[in-house]
Amino acid sequence: MKLVAVTSCPTGIAHSQMAAENLEQTAEQQGHDIKVEVKGAMGAENELSDADIEAADAAIIASDTSVSQDRFSNVPLIDGTVKDAVNDAEGMISDAIAAADGDTPATDTDADSSETTAGTDQQRRRGGDRSKSLVARLKRLFS
Repeated sequence: MKLVAVTSCPTGIAHSQMAAENLEQTAEQQGHDIKVEVKGAMGAENELSDADIEAADAAIIASDTSVSQDRFSNVPLIDGTVKDAVNDAEGMISDAIAAADGDTPATDTDADSSETTAGTDQQRRRGGDRSKSLVARLKRLFS
């Protein structure tokens, strides 16, 4: 399976690099192709082209900053934090594969109304997405 990913943190020095490396190694171990764009204070490294995104079966965004999801409108998208990619790259890749297979809905198409979307975007920018909280992840782990 072909995957693309974007990792981004405010400084982009260590955490986004670790997340990218973890996603790359996990995907390689599972036999998937992945290309990861790393964004930080210094700009973007290994930037994804439109052709890379079009060829992808799914996309992963592991970000603690705002990343435009417009580029990924035609690809199933999994959205998480840099910490998710560092600690659970396998889970993020599994979610991306499930989304590509149509088993779960892509994250950016979940909202039905623009009012709901605006509230969700506001929560994500502030880091308040409850589905990514420690309690929510523990529930998923033990269920």
